[in-house]
Amino acid sequence: MAERDLPALLDKDDPAVFRVHQPHGRSPYVLLADHAGQRIPQALDGLGIAQAERDRHIGWDIGIAGTTLALAHQLDAWAIEQTYSRLVIDCNRPLASPTLIPAVSDHTPIPGNTGLTAAQRQQRIDAIHTPYHQRIAAELDARAAAARPTLLVMMHSFTPQMNGHPRPWHAGVLYHRDTRFAALLLQALADEGDLVVGDNQPYSVSSSSDYAVPVHGEGRGLVHVELEIRQDLIADAAGQQAWAERLARIFTRLQPDLLALTT
Repeated sequence: MAERDLPALLDKDDPAVFRVHQPHGRSPYVLLADHAGQRIPQALDGLGIAQAERDRHIGWDIGIAGTTLALAHQLDAWAIEQTYSRLVIDCNRPLASPTLIPAVSDHTPIPGNTGLTAAQRQQRIDAIHTPYHQRIAAELDARAAAARPTLLVMMHSFTPQMNGHPRPWHAGVLYHRDTRFAALLLQALADEGDLVVGDNQPYSVSSSSDYAVPVHGEGRGLVHVELEIRQDLIADAAGQQAWAERLARIFTRLQPDLLALTT
């Protein structure tokens, strides 16, 4: 069956693929939240898993939507959050990644992702992954055309425990080949004095496992970083606001040095 013969993935009752905040923000910072949402299109019938599973870290980056929104307001920065669960399609995965549409996530089977046809996979790409990244690309193109400097931050959160092992880090600074932003942010977070900070921990970035850093960051030569915050620290509004205030203070202090790297 070709994609054109499939029932529509999104209908009028499903929300938009993304939300843009601070669309006229004056800051050089641009914030991306690829895993902000946990919605599942009605046509997919919850992917065959319970709501409790969707509420876990496998379904979304817990707390990152609120943190990103609060930080965008603090900085007056353009920000985008993706609406749909990473279990529907992971918008921080290249299209060839085996975890683009996972059949199993952290030992949880995802029945609605099992045995998909090529057309069904392509439908999810076309409906969610492509328009989300096209919107980011359009913003970055517009900023480049207007000669506006861009400091790109990919916002993520991570579960406090994985495979039975606790994770000691409060935050992680992730990067691939370009370490310009990462080196300054690692030092700034260490200077806070009350944080355990991961250097490419609890994850590392690669062109085969990640999309935003290789494509939007390195692909455009932008000064960029991926930031991970432990989910228990931003699980409620108070934690999200506290981290937004901390990051706004740090990013404001780093801004002159980072902008010097863009020239």
